[in-house]
Amino acid sequence: MSDKKGVKEEKKPVVVKDATDLQRFRLEKLMKNPEKPVLIPERRKEKTLPPPPDFVRNVMGSSAGAGSGEFHVYRHLRRKEYARQKFIQEKSELEKLDDEYHMKLDENKRKAEERTAKKRAKRLKKKQKAKQKANQPKLNTEDKSSQSGSDSGSEDKSDSENSPKDTATINADQKEQTNVESSLHRT
Repeated sequence: MSDKKGVKEEKKPVVVKDATDLQRFRLEKLMKNPEKPVLIPERRKEKTLPPPPDFVRNVMGSSAGAGSGEFHVYRHLRRKEYARQKFIQEKSELEKLDDEYHMKLDENKRKAEERTAKKRAKRLKKKQKAKQKANQPKLNTEDKSSQSGSDSGSEDKSDSENSPKDTATINADQKEQTNVESSLHRT
């Protein structure tokens, strides 16, 4: 008996009331056999028109001398030409929009690089100032310690010893600053 109930439940017709029921029905159908490959349609190709003919043989107009059958041929050619011109205009408009988009991207990229370069320069400048401040107290403490522990004769010695160190640090600082300035000019 239980087998008959299971069969009856499966044969029950599916009533689709709205979009969610339809989607649920499709998903259930797909999940009954998961090994079965699913067909995914390819994207539509862009609409292209054949190039215009190099030489048009049946040149005609809507003048009074044409026969009654010629008007339909003329109308067909005119419609075809209008469609071709419309396609060309749409294509040129899309190219124009695409160019504007890429120009805007380049402009935004350039502005971002300028901002980062400016902030980089500010950071380097701050770093150099901190480095110079760190070097100055060491020199001052050496001067004070040498002055307090010795007489005036030793002061002359310490000044002569410190002066080459000071010029070396100044030269190193100047080299770093020129390196920073040259790197800023490169970017």
